[in-house]
Amino acid sequence: MTPAEAQTRIIALRAEVAHHDELYYRRAQPEITDFNYDRLKRELAELETEFTQNAGLVGGVSPTEQVGDDRTEGFATYRHRERMMSLDNTYSPEELHEFHERLIKLLGREQLSYVVEPKIDGLAVSLTFEKGKLIRAVTRGNGVEGDDITANARTIHSLPRELKATGDTPVPDFIEIRGEVYLTLAEFQRINKQREEAGEPLYANPRNLAAGTIKQLDPREVAQRKLEIVLYGLGYCEPATSLPATQSGYHELVRAWGLPTVEKFWKVQGAGETWAAVQELDKLRGKFAYATDGAVVKLDSIPLQREAGATAKSPRWAMAYKFAAERVETRLNAITIQVGRTGVLTPVAELEPIHLAGTTVARATLHNRDEIARKDIRIGDFVYVEKAGEVIPAVIGANTARRTPECVPYTFPEKCPVCATPVVQLEGEVALRCPNYECPVQVRRRVQHFASKACVDIDGLGVAMVDALVEKGWVKSVADIYRLRRADLLTLGKSVEKSTDKLLAAIETSKRAELWRFIHGLGVTHVGAAAAKDLALKFGGLEALAHAKFEDFVVEKKSVIEGIGETMAQAIMDHFNEPRNRMLVSELVELGVEPAAPLKREAVGAVFAGKTFVLTGALPSMSREQAAEKIEAAGGKVSGSVSKKTSYVLAGEDAGSKLEKARTLGVAVIDEAEFLRLLA
Repeated sequence: MTPAEAQTRIIALRAEVAHHDELYYRRAQPEITDFNYDRLKRELAELETEFTQNAGLVGGVSPTEQVGDDRTEGFATYRHRERMMSLDNTYSPEELHEFHERLIKLLGREQLSYVVEPKIDGLAVSLTFEKGKLIRAVTRGNGVEGDDITANARTIHSLPRELKATGDTPVPDFIEIRGEVYLTLAEFQRINKQREEAGEPLYANPRNLAAGTIKQLDPREVAQRKLEIVLYGLGYCEPATSLPATQSGYHELVRAWGLPTVEKFWKVQGAGETWAAVQELDKLRGKFAYATDGAVVKLDSIPLQREAGATAKSPRWAMAYKFAAERVETRLNAITIQVGRTGVLTPVAELEPIHLAGTTVARATLHNRDEIARKDIRIGDFVYVEKAGEVIPAVIGANTARRTPECVPYTFPEKCPVCATPVVQLEGEVALRCPNYECPVQVRRRVQHFASKACVDIDGLGVAMVDALVEKGWVKSVADIYRLRRADLLTLGKSVEKSTDKLLAAIETSKRAELWRFIHGLGVTHVGAAAAKDLALKFGGLEALAHAKFEDFVVEKKSVIEGIGETMAQAIMDHFNEPRNRMLVSELVELGVEPAAPLKREAVGAVFAGKTFVLTGALPSMSREQAAEKIEAAGGKVSGSVSKKTSYVLAGEDAGSKLEKARTLGVAVIDEAEFLRLLA
């Protein structure tokens, strides 16, 4: 490669890596595998080493010298006391051995001890404890400062608010403890199962979902997903003398403090024992409850870690060895199209069944039309399949060397495969949609969502029953649920009288479900359960919400309803600007739907009318959820953050930074006894 060619390639690679950094770190929506990303970055680093240093080409800061920046809009930032770096990584056993040899030479030692830890695939965070109390959680950000996600981190049930101190394990005055926020595989599958039942696109892997969840602006939405945390690293500490001198001792100390840490680690000597531990971890990781994409090798001696130092972005004393994802090759027999609740067309690969990561795989996601074209995947191809995040099978690419003339490019359907309506692509979206609101598949998905436990909860109206009702033509919208006749239902099979009466009773009961359940059941874009509760409190009825104006939500770019900004407000307006959606609300009311409206905060006689509470710490006799229910039932509102508008901070044991902020702002702080007295 000539210097001129190298300069052109370096510029192109920097732009490409920056693009993928934006998708991975800020949006949690990567479009290439970790392996392919690492390969791009490796090529860039090698070219920069050869040409920018030796030939003086292409100056400026390169992505190879920077920590991936995860900072996003909507969060306050906080500066780390000590830089939070990323790790160099490799897929090569030889490079792992070279890492050991470099340290031997750098530190002038004949032998070195290491700790080998599982590399958990999540979002890097730093927790700050003062006098043993958790006061702050911050993402890695750009390594110097990150997003303050304290309110969201406090929803993690396994994260204690205070370190356990004993005579043997005193806590320092100030310490930054680093780790990873992640989702277990079981929780990831639970969430995806719900989305599949609702006809919504599945999340690609646990890491992306965990990263996207912890960056939600509403802690109540975060609490709906059971995030976990693991802690394994050290930032700034004062006094430093309160810490052990080894990484292995640090793990034991973190566990003694009551914090969740890695369930297993290996203390080893030399390159041979290190590689043996990495191989043992690779065999064991399939039994772990979380996705593990590699092994992290760290010098055990903390003084030697400091002596080894760091580069601009990575410590010299640690390296991640990444396991190559298990990949198999099989034939792509067909591509089928699934239509979701909102009409999105999702392509699915129908494969010659193969064994992958412990299961038989016959189907895999192809994501969307653009992905098929970008990867040039054709029916009849032999394709490579991996399990993304060890959970969702995905087609990575095609083996073009085995391609035959019969393998022709796939033509994405121009019409819905269910109702033959021409598909559309909305501005700014990659997905293609069926715009036919009466498309049978969309009707089934909408009815399933409306009747689910997350919405009005109609027992007996499961997938099979909904399919039968839509196929018969008896249900074309959720309003038709309330038009079902006993005589019709009795024709669905033998001995169905008891189940029919039970279903009709459940339908009748659902007419008086809580208002927020109906709002959630309407399927408004961006409106989840938490937002539905806020809307119910604000509007008090379905018809009032259906006829709301934009200024009911946002005035001069400021939210009228906390947690509902311009994007959600516009989605609500767009939904009810559709005549059929307003008509649906009218039909529900005419059919006898009378949702149980929440008590208005300004209602006469409501003890906490117009009052906003923030809860912090552990209460003596009730959970914070129970306290929140009492506040809302008495006309009050519960917020996740303290501001000048906060009326009371209800503080229990181990109250954290919210208590301090309340005192700074002069907000009234009460305990449970005072709260119950006010409530009485």
